[in-house]
Amino acid sequence: MDVPLPIPSTGEALVRVRLAGVCATDLALLRGYQPFRGILGHEFVGEIVAAADAPERVGKRVVGEINIACGQCHECRAGRSSHCEQRRVAGIRDHDGVFAEFVCLPLRNLHQVPETVADRMAVFVEPLAAALEIMQQIPIAPRQSVLLVGAGRLGQLIARVLHLSGCELAVVARHRAQRALLETVGIPWISEDAVPAARAELVVEATGSPDAFALARRAVRPGGTILLKSTYPGLLQVDFSSLVVDEISLVGSRCGPFPAALRLLAAGLVDPTPLIAASFPLAQAELALERAAEPGVMKVLIDCRM
Repeated sequence: MDVPLPIPSTGEALVRVRLAGVCATDLALLRGYQPFRGILGHEFVGEIVAAADAPERVGKRVVGEINIACGQCHECRAGRSSHCEQRRVAGIRDHDGVFAEFVCLPLRNLHQVPETVADRMAVFVEPLAAALEIMQQIPIAPRQSVLLVGAGRLGQLIARVLHLSGCELAVVARHRAQRALLETVGIPWISEDAVPAARAELVVEATGSPDAFALARRAVRPGGTILLKSTYPGLLQVDFSSLVVDEISLVGSRCGPFPAALRLLAAGLVDPTPLIAASFPLAQAELALERAAEPGVMKVLIDCRM
């Protein structure tokens, strides 16, 4: 579908999108997760082609944070712009996304990509930053018992980040391909029926499945923490009395630090490229979404230059 070339506002840049990644949120929006009309997509790497307020940045390769904040509300003034009361979210809420040749984003949202980080790595910065947010929210010590429930697109990145901490990590992985990807980087996996009850100090739930939350609840020890790294469709029934009695902490987790994610990639500490399952030209974006929706498929990319 042809749409007009977007025009950057004051403080924005026009970015030519090079590669975009399909994530579970894109697929959930197609299923009606929440109302959205516009262009989908929020994981990308691109090149600034116009920026009236920062002409020196034209030609730079960038990735972009997806929350577009007003800068004036209480949350913004408190330094919590990702919780801006008026925020728009690229490809998710009130702002076109990156499954297109061009997108406009605020200059403050854009981070330059080091020359040593290839496009096929840089396109993972947004979800890798989300994985790193866990480390900002919860101190994770070596030999701490951590269970990750879910080894899909985001779960694989979370596993790699947690593994760097030296914690005693186990990942609940259902599919053979998921298990193989974990094995290649030395991360142990476990089947659902083998998860011990009430032993993990921290459980990260990365699927958005009610059954996975129930598994996380059974696995966490008294006084432990369940960190929720995915949203849930509809309402979730939870026995809150047991959470009180066992003194379980619940932590929600969304977006994370882009500079740290870029440093990890530049240092070669995380290589997400084995997660790429397929790549499609922009003209076949619908096929890309269909492929990404198939069970067990990892990251599908859209080449917006084609």
